[in-house]
Amino acid sequence: MKIIIFGGGGFIGSAIADRLLREGHVLRIFERPRVTPYRKFTESERVEWITGDFASAHDVSDAVSGMDVVLHLVSTTLPKNSNDDPVYDVQSNVVTTLQMLNAMVAHNVPKIVFISSGGTVYGDPIYLPIDEKHPTNPLVSYGITKLAIEKYLQMYSHLHGIKAISLRVANPYGERQRIETAQGAVGVFLHRALNGLPIEIWGDGSVTRDYIHVSDVAEAFVKAIKYQGAANCFNISSGVGTSLNELVEILENTIGKPVEVRYQPGRPFDVQESVLNNDLARAELNWAPVISTRHGIVRVANWIESSAGLLNGE
Repeated sequence: MKIIIFGGGGFIGSAIADRLLREGHVLRIFERPRVTPYRKFTESERVEWITGDFASAHDVSDAVSGMDVVLHLVSTTLPKNSNDDPVYDVQSNVVTTLQMLNAMVAHNVPKIVFISSGGTVYGDPIYLPIDEKHPTNPLVSYGITKLAIEKYLQMYSHLHGIKAISLRVANPYGERQRIETAQGAVGVFLHRALNGLPIEIWGDGSVTRDYIHVSDVAEAFVKAIKYQGAANCFNISSGVGTSLNELVEILENTIGKPVEVRYQPGRPFDVQESVLNNDLARAELNWAPVISTRHGIVRVANWIESSAGLLNGE
């Protein structure tokens, strides 16, 4: 199968790409200019690495031509900064996605899998764990734009017959996660702890999230690509809540030393507790998470050790 991954060189995209290459798929990876491949590909791995502007209708049209499936992983904002400029958020994410969908229609590309946000589209939970039928009341522009894209995918599916699937991923973490952009508590906390730096927590540490390892996310994409059923939106999660204080405890046990924590005033856009029900993905996609939070954090710590030589003071 010929698959294009928009954002395939990033943290999640590269994990998906590696997983798809193991199955022998032909990949086209679309990244921003000057972004270099995350690793060297073997001669047997069929990968075309292209760069361009996701906001360019021409670049995106050329990129989707001849593909069987589009994987849409591009996002120009993060939950914590999306409210700073909602207009930019909409222009750079929603409008560009519409251009991509138009290109898919023009080139008869039949399927798209989109990474949505299980951590932000629901807002404050009315009940836990949150299933796909839970009301969607995002508190941040990031969640609103993700939800808008989901709705446009449904519209294009109805109008043009595109098979569109949205995966509402909880709080992904794992190897290759970017530390410098404060992308994800697990990676940031581990990086600081291994470097002997204090960890900053907004609030009292009781904020609870559903952490899912990136390899489990990649497996969900593999299942979604093959899926031909009627459902179009799935929570991809561990189904287990872990508070920030519990996360620090796991980190301390992993690295074998105490970690200094500095508590800061809570932030108004932080949902207190978010845990997602993944029963629909289990039933329809035949998918289930296999990496526990504790095991996953050990894997990330080992990756940081191998890439930076920090663990155990090396």
